[in-house]
Amino acid sequence: MAKLSTIKETRARDVRYEAKTTVNKGLLILLMLLFIGAALVLIPSINHNVSTGISAINSQGGQVNQDSIQYSTIFDTLKYERSIHILAMLLVGFGFLMVFVRHHGYSSLTATLLVVSVAIPMYTIIKSFGGEGFSKPTISIDTLLCAEFAAAGLLIAIGAPLGRLKMDQYIIMGILFVPAYILNEWLILDSGMFKGFLDTGGSIIIHAFGAYFGLGVITNTLSKFKGDAVCESNINSNLFCMLGSMVLWLFWPSFTSAIVAPERVVLTAINTIFALCGATLATYIFTKIIRGKIEIADIANAALAGGVAIGSTCDMTTPGYAMLIGIAAGALSVIGYTTIAPQLEKLIRGTDTCGINNLHGMPGLLGGAAAIFITGKAGTQLSAIVVTVCIAFICGKITGTVIAFLSKKELPYNDKDEYIVA
Repeated sequence: MAKLSTIKETRARDVRYEAKTTVNKGLLILLMLLFIGAALVLIPSINHNVSTGISAINSQGGQVNQDSIQYSTIFDTLKYERSIHILAMLLVGFGFLMVFVRHHGYSSLTATLLVVSVAIPMYTIIKSFGGEGFSKPTISIDTLLCAEFAAAGLLIAIGAPLGRLKMDQYIIMGILFVPAYILNEWLILDSGMFKGFLDTGGSIIIHAFGAYFGLGVITNTLSKFKGDAVCESNINSNLFCMLGSMVLWLFWPSFTSAIVAPERVVLTAINTIFALCGATLATYIFTKIIRGKIEIADIANAALAGGVAIGSTCDMTTPGYAMLIGIAAGALSVIGYTTIAPQLEKLIRGTDTCGINNLHGMPGLLGGAAAIFITGKAGTQLSAIVVTVCIAFICGKITGTVIAFLSKKELPYNDKDEYIVA
């Protein structure tokens, strides 16, 4: 009888697995049709925005000697170079930063590629439509940079549930994230409701939004994964993580200076580097004071907190103040990883795999608050921060509820359930 019972359980499990596979194939076909539809939307005969952009490029062919066009081309080329630096941050930096999870490297890197590939076209398509104050030209380096910023916010967000989602769920999370990001971006920056709000490099709009969206996704999920494998790292995974961290550190000045006025690019780059230096030094000191020995995860993550925090004021402050902001951000981030993270997990009843609250959430809020000393508009600055956090968390919670319908990952923090692993 026991043997018969075991056979029945095995058959039932196989039937359930086959049913899941069928559902996933249907979802994949639906997603493929959606992506084909997205490409069709960007055909000039359908999208007036695209048609206008192509016509403008063609009309400039015989006018290359005009000074205004020459200057525009030079500035766009310089921005293009920074856009490639940002892509390096998104794919190599974020990708390898998230490889710290042992046995999850394939998944971390693939998820990085997938969500970037979702975010950039989706942001561009949505911003192709709408009235004045909302739409952006599709054939534009500025629009590409803004789309990359959206992708950065999404990569931050997936860090919270990293290792506990299937690949399909990352795609769905991206599809739901981008409209929420655009809504908040328009509300805070373009609607006119928060005039005087300062956030040049995205401490709030990108980093804090991504962090609290991700935390919203993982709320009340702790019991769902109770008894499953825990997140682990080893020497090799941590070395790859450090590689990602150093790539992010290297290109961060391009991120913060991507859309600033040309005359402020050098100041912005210097301020960003000084903030990163301050955070790195503070991270070393605080990880050693609090832990007794150096924790490589602190070095890989908290050392970047200066880049997060300086974002709001990157083009408006001086190197000295920038370094102080970086020191404060690095210290806050280490305290987050060592002390605050366990308390936050209990509060939201969810596990923040990458510690995005410690690297992006709290340092982002710190940077946004620091801008008050420049703008003098405490009410505007703080209200924009509160609105951003609320929109991010609520939309994240809704997203977490939606992707939960796709069932849970079979083997958390492991590639074997979705990849051919040698």
